[in-house]
Amino acid sequence: LGKTVPNLDTSKAKGIISKTDFSMVVPETKALLKETPHVKSIVLFGIETHVCIHHTAIDLIDNNYEVHIVADAVSSRSMVDRMYGIERLRQSGAYITTSECVLLGLMGGSKHPQFRAIQKLIATSAPETGLLCKM
Repeated sequence: LGKTVPNLDTSKAKGIISKTDFSMVVPETKALLKETPHVKSIVLFGIETHVCIHHTAIDLIDNNYEVHIVADAVSSRSMVDRMYGIERLRQSGAYITTSECVLLGLMGGSKHPQFRAIQKLIATSAPETGLLCKM
């Protein structure tokens, strides 16, 4: 449905899969997930919360994954679609979280070698975008 923006460094990606379906749970993704049976939780962020994020999350939940939606890293063309998309995801069993929570959770604690760099990154709050005004 489009190309990955060049701003994202995909050099260490496990795989780059063309997106032609609304859900990213396609045969190529399923094959990659089978290679990592220890993975139980998946973090989702991106565009079209009410369509692409929604269908991917539902498919992952149906395949017994714990799904985390990063509320400040998902969008939709309209606030109504985004708001109800997130609510529908919550009702479907996805966990709604924030980018700061995910970053710090993945680090595990202040002993992580990149803690200071991440701390500097999140020390300044992002400008208010209005994305969360209805949440």
